[in-house]
Amino acid sequence: MAAAGFWDNQERAQETVNERKSLVVLVKPLDEAVSASDDLAAMLEMANEDESFAAEVPGEVARLEEVVESLKLQALLSGKHDASGAILTINARDGGTDANDWAEMLLRMYLQWAQKNDYSTELIDRQDNEEAGINNATIAIRGPMAYGYLRGESGMHRLVRISPFNSEGKRQTSFAAVDVSPEISDAVDVKIDEADVRVDTYRASGAGGQHVNKTDSAIRLTHAPSGIVVQCQNERSQHKNRATAWKMLRARLARLEEEQREAEEAAKYQKQAKTGFGSQIRNYFLHPDQRVKDARTKFQMGNFNAVLDGDIQGFLDAVLRWRAGQPIEETVS
Repeated sequence: MAAAGFWDNQERAQETVNERKSLVVLVKPLDEAVSASDDLAAMLEMANEDESFAAEVPGEVARLEEVVESLKLQALLSGKHDASGAILTINARDGGTDANDWAEMLLRMYLQWAQKNDYSTELIDRQDNEEAGINNATIAIRGPMAYGYLRGESGMHRLVRISPFNSEGKRQTSFAAVDVSPEISDAVDVKIDEADVRVDTYRASGAGGQHVNKTDSAIRLTHAPSGIVVQCQNERSQHKNRATAWKMLRARLARLEEEQREAEEAAKYQKQAKTGFGSQIRNYFLHPDQRVKDARTKFQMGNFNAVLDGDIQGFLDAVLRWRAGQPIEETVS
């Protein structure tokens, strides 16, 4: 990073900076754990001579055990793209206006989680619903192991509550689909035949100034072999939207390759997960009681509002342990 000309290519330089951050996140706590282990050994020696030191030993052992458990969890983030940033897309599904509102609530939840973890975020695309909420939105979340933590969020999220959009106050079930792909660098080889991709331009909708709304600046890419469709309209420049859309397509195809490998591996052990409608990964209840429960890990939290304010790390950690076949503490108040 100190080399002359390092910042000449801003995008490549930022990739290096992000890679360094990811390495520091892993190496620093490991160094601290080794140092704490040495300190504990010295404390045990002194405890044999002075009882006052002996009283401090249990607390130090407990602290070191927590550090080691955290390191074990980070060791599970060993996937090919786990260190990458994440491109997260939310789509409102069944449930009418409630589903649109629910999709926007999920968008806020992930943005809050990113803020709590000092991750940077960028809005790539957003389609607002005329009544309330959003039809869909795509954001990039960048930070150490962002994709590694968030990759387990892909799937259907189900909300049960008394609908604020129903004059009769009836209970409503609504769904939103979340898709997470790794934000991969240009150095990663993802083969795309441009002849397989249809490029459509259209006028961006929503707020954004006269230029955005009066020119065909928005871009939609359709990859025929896979059926993957991505779109970007956040920038005023069609060129920038096009570049971002291609990056999104590369990310989705990289994720598709990863899913195929996982399916092949899961088939060996007959543990392939269900996908598609009716296979929600998490249930969020506001009625008759307040709780959020993951359908895969059985991990649950009783504080619905805390979860929607971004307190989802317990769910992310539980999915990592679940994938590795480790035991999970199922309930948190």
